[in-house]
Amino acid sequence: MSTTDRLLIPLLQTAQAQKEITHNEALALLDHMVQAVVETVPDPTPPMSPIDGATYIVGASATGDWAGQEDKLALRINGAWQFVTPFDGLTVWLKFFDKTITYSSGTWRIGQVNAGEYQIDGVKVVGAQFNSISDPSGGSTVDGEARAAISSILSALKAHGLIAT
Repeated sequence: MSTTDRLLIPLLQTAQAQKEITHNEALALLDHMVQAVVETVPDPTPPMSPIDGATYIVGASATGDWAGQEDKLALRINGAWQFVTPFDGLTVWLKFFDKTITYSSGTWRIGQVNAGEYQIDGVKVVGAQFNSISDPSGGSTVDGEARAAISSILSALKAHGLIAT
C-alpha cells in the first residue's frame, strides 16, 4: 500500500477493494495530527484506560504495547494503538504543561521556541541578545539609590536573557 511521505497516511489505490477502510484510516490519522495535542510528557508506559482520540509521546525504555516505539506519537484509534514517527520540526501542544513540545535532532524539547525576534502588533519587543553592560561603580558623587536602581534593571535584563551576563 502506498502512503504519504511524511505522516505515512495511506493512499487509495486504483481498483482497490474496500476503499472506505483506507480512507477512514487516513482521516483518523489526520484527525490526530492536524493541530495535534498530546496528553502528557513523554512516558514509557501506556495509560491504563486510554481513550480513543487521545495522543501520547512514547518515552524512553517503553513497556507493554509501546515497547520499541520510543519517541513516536502513540495515537489511540478504535481501541488500538497506531504509531507515527516524528520528524524534525513537528510541534504539538502538550496539554499537561500548557506548552508546545517540538521534535528536533532526535529529541522532544518542551517549551523551547527558536526565533530571531518576537513582535507584538508589529513592534519588536525581544530580539537578539546584546553585549554585556558593566555594573555601575566609582565616580566622585555616589548616588546609592540610582546605583541600586540601575543594578536592579541590569539584573532583570540579564535574568531575562536580553543582555549577556
